[in-house]
Amino acid sequence: MSDTDGKKTLGLRGGARPGNVKQSFSHGRTKNVVVETKRKRVVVPKPGASKPGGGATPSGDPSRRPAGISDAEMARRMKALQAAKAREAEEAAAREAQEKAREEERARRRAEQEAKEREQREAEERARAKAEEEERKRKEAEEAAKRAAAAPAPAEPKAARAPASKPAPAAAPRKQDREREQRGRGKGRDDNRRSGKLTLGQATGGEGNRQRSMAAMKRKQERARQKAMGAPVEREKVIRDVQLPEAIVVSELANRMAERVADVVKSLMQMGMMVTQNQTIDADTAELIIEEFGHKVTRVSDSDVEDVIKEAEDSEDDLKPRPPVITIMGHVDHGKTSLLDAIRDARVVAGEAGGITQHIGAYQVKTDGGTTLTFLDTPGHAAFTSMRSRGAQVTDIVVLVVAADDAVMPQTIEAINHAKAAEVPMIVAINKVDKPDANPDKVRTDLLQHEVIVEKMSGEVQDVEVSAITGQGLDELLEAIALQAEILELKANPDRAAQGAVIEAQLDVGRGPVATVLVQNGTLRQGDIFVVGEQYGKVRALINDKGDRVKEAGPSVPVEVLGLNGTPEAGDVLNVTETEAQAREIAAYREQAAKDKRAAAGAATTLEQLMQKAKEDENVTELPILMKADVQGSAEAIVQAMEKIGNDEVRVRVLHSGVGAITETDVGLAEASGAPIFGFNVRANASARNTANQKGVEIRYYSVIYDLVDDVKAAASGLLSAEIREKFIGYAEIREVFKVTGVGKVAGCLVTEGVARRSAGVRLLRDNVVIHEGTLKTLKRFKDEVTEVQSGQECGMAFENYDDIRADDVIEIFEREEVTRTLD
Repeated sequence: MSDTDGKKTLGLRGGARPGNVKQSFSHGRTKNVVVETKRKRVVVPKPGASKPGGGATPSGDPSRRPAGISDAEMARRMKALQAAKAREAEEAAAREAQEKAREEERARRRAEQEAKEREQREAEERARAKAEEEERKRKEAEEAAKRAAAAPAPAEPKAARAPASKPAPAAAPRKQDREREQRGRGKGRDDNRRSGKLTLGQATGGEGNRQRSMAAMKRKQERARQKAMGAPVEREKVIRDVQLPEAIVVSELANRMAERVADVVKSLMQMGMMVTQNQTIDADTAELIIEEFGHKVTRVSDSDVEDVIKEAEDSEDDLKPRPPVITIMGHVDHGKTSLLDAIRDARVVAGEAGGITQHIGAYQVKTDGGTTLTFLDTPGHAAFTSMRSRGAQVTDIVVLVVAADDAVMPQTIEAINHAKAAEVPMIVAINKVDKPDANPDKVRTDLLQHEVIVEKMSGEVQDVEVSAITGQGLDELLEAIALQAEILELKANPDRAAQGAVIEAQLDVGRGPVATVLVQNGTLRQGDIFVVGEQYGKVRALINDKGDRVKEAGPSVPVEVLGLNGTPEAGDVLNVTETEAQAREIAAYREQAAKDKRAAAGAATTLEQLMQKAKEDENVTELPILMKADVQGSAEAIVQAMEKIGNDEVRVRVLHSGVGAITETDVGLAEASGAPIFGFNVRANASARNTANQKGVEIRYYSVIYDLVDDVKAAASGLLSAEIREKFIGYAEIREVFKVTGVGKVAGCLVTEGVARRSAGVRLLRDNVVIHEGTLKTLKRFKDEVTEVQSGQECGMAFENYDDIRADDVIEIFEREEVTRTLD
C-alpha cells in the first residue's frame, strides 16, 4: 500500500514474502525497514525513523509522524513486522529440523551400506577359505596317489620295469596332472567370483549357515565305509503313514509314499489294472498297494476338514453367566415390533414398509435393574415361516404376542409349534389391552385348544397383559423374562473360539457382504478368521445394534460382521478357525457338497422317472421370474412363497434369486429366458436400467411382500387356459320336416322354452340321445330371416351340413362363454 505523500511504505509488492521483511534497531531507535522482493530491494521508512527534512520522529508524537499515518495504522504495521519476524524464525527452525533429519537418514543409510559390505566381504572370505581348503585336500590326495603309483611292487621282476631311457610314459601323467590342476584353478576362480554375491539364503542365514545333523553325518560315514569295503549300499527303508482319501490319483499315491511312480504303476499292472499315473484308483486298491510297499494306511474322508471346528466340551469352571436371548413371535399386525419399540424406546416400526415387519432384527436392551436382554424380532407374515423357525432355534425364551382384540390366528399357531419344536419356554404377552373391544380371557381360552395353559388358567405358562401404546404391563413383562432366565441358569464360555448363528445377511453397496450374527459361545474379535456356511472371511469390523463399532462381541451379543468373501445363507453357523487356509478348505468342501446335492436332487435316477418328468413338464406351463431382495431372509421367504403359487397346469419357476442391486447380468439372464425381474427393496443400477430399456426387459419394484405375491399370482393366472362354460338358452320341438329346393330339409319348429338364436350352438336330440351337434344354417320366421325367436312362437330351422332330421325330434339351443380362471 502507499501513503498520501507517495512514499514507499510496508506494502508487500512484487511478490515479496513476509519472511523477507527485516528490521534493525540501534540505540533504541527504529531504523528503516528493508523489504526484499524478487526484482529489487526497497527501503521503506518506518514511523519514527529519520526524515529527509529533520531528525528522528518518535512513534508516539503525532505532530512529527509522516502525514496520513494514524495510530491504528502504525500499530498494524508494527504487528505485521512482528508476525513476519515470527514466521521467519519458524521457517528457519523448520529448515534446521529438515536438514537434521536428512543428515540422520544419510548416516543411517551409510551405516546400512557399510554393514552390507562387511557381510559381503565376510562371505567372500569364507567362500575363499573353503575353496582353498578343498584345493589343498585335492592336491594332497593327488600327491598320495602319485606316491602310491611310484612305489615298486615287492614281487615285481626287474624285467617288468620300464627302461629309464623311455620318458614318454612318465610325461603323460605329468601332463594330465597339469591339465587337472589348471581346471581346478579355473573352477576355484569361478567359485571365488560367485562367492562374492550375496544370495537370499546367505542373507537369511539359511544356505551358508546350514549344518547337517549328526544322524546324517553318521549315515554318510556308514555308506562311505560300506562302499570302501566293496559291499552294496542299500538305503534304509522309511515307513510312512500315508493318508488315504476315498479316491486318489496314482501319481499322488506314489508321492505320498515317496516311491517311484513307475514302481507303483508296475505293481498295479501285476494286480491286473492297466492304469497310468494320471488315472484315479479307489481307496481299497490303494490300500493294497500301500501295504505291499510296507507303509501304514490312515483312512481319511473329505468331511475330515471340518474336524477342526468340532465343538469342544467346556468345563464348569470356565462357564460364566450370559444374557438371555428372547424371540418375539406372533401373528402379523399383533404389535410385536411396537411392543419391542416400547421396551427399547425406539421407533423401528415407523421405518417398515406397509407397517409390517419383513426382516428379522436383533437388539440388546438394558433394564432399570441392570439386566441385559437380547431380543430377536421376527416377521408375522405367512411367507416368513423360515425366519420364525430360525428365531426359535437360536433363542432361550419365546415371547408369544397375541392381540387381545384378535385372539389366536394362523401365525400364532405356527409360532406355538416352532416354540414346542425348539423345546424353549414360552411367555404369553396379551397386547392391545387398552382397546375398547379387548378380551384377554378369550385369548387365554383359545390358547387352551393348542395345549398352552397360562397361569391364570392354572397352568405353567406365564401370561402378561401389556399395551405397547400406553406402556401398561411392560415392567411385569421384563420381570417375567428375568424370572424365566434365572430359572434357566444360562451360561457360556467367553474364553474360547467364537461360535454363532447368522440371523440375517445382505449385500451392502458400500460395505460388501454383511451378516448379522448372534454369538452363542466364545468371543468374536476383530481380526478373527472364520467360516460360515459356504463362505469364509476375516472380521474387518464389528457393529452393534446401535450402529457403533466394537472390538469384540461376547455370548448372546448380536453384531454385524464385515469381511466376508460372499453372502452366507441365513441360519448358517459361524465358526472361528486358526488359519485362513483351514477356513478356505472347509468353505470349498461345503460348496462342493452343496453343488453335488443340488445336482443329485435335480437328476432323474431311472429311465421311467426321466420320462415321467418330461411328460409332466410338457403339460405344465411355467412362469419364469428373477428375484432380487435386500437381505437373504427375505429372498428365501419370497422364493418359498413363489413355489406355493400354481397348480397342475401352471407354476412359477424362480430362475435366479439373490441379494443386492439388480445388475446387467440379471438383465441378460432375464432377456434370454423371457422373464420379468422383481426387486424387493432393491433397485437396478444405471447400466442395468439402460440395458433393460434397450432389450425390453420388465423390472418391477416392491417394498411389501403382499403386493409382490399378488402380482405374481395374477400373472400366473393369466397363463391358465380359459374355462368354457355352456349356457342353455332354449328348447324347440320339430313338428314337421319340409324339403326346400336349394336349401335341403327345413324343420318346422315350435320354441317350447327360452329363446332360439341364430348365432347359438344347437344339438339334435332323438329319444333324449344326442345324435348331432353343430350350428344353424338358417333361422326364419315366416319368410323373413331373423336373429332370434321367443318362446311359444313357430320358426323354421336348417342345420349346417346335416339333413337327418325327423318329426318329434328336440333341438337344444345353447351358448358357450369363456370364464377367466384364477389361482387360489
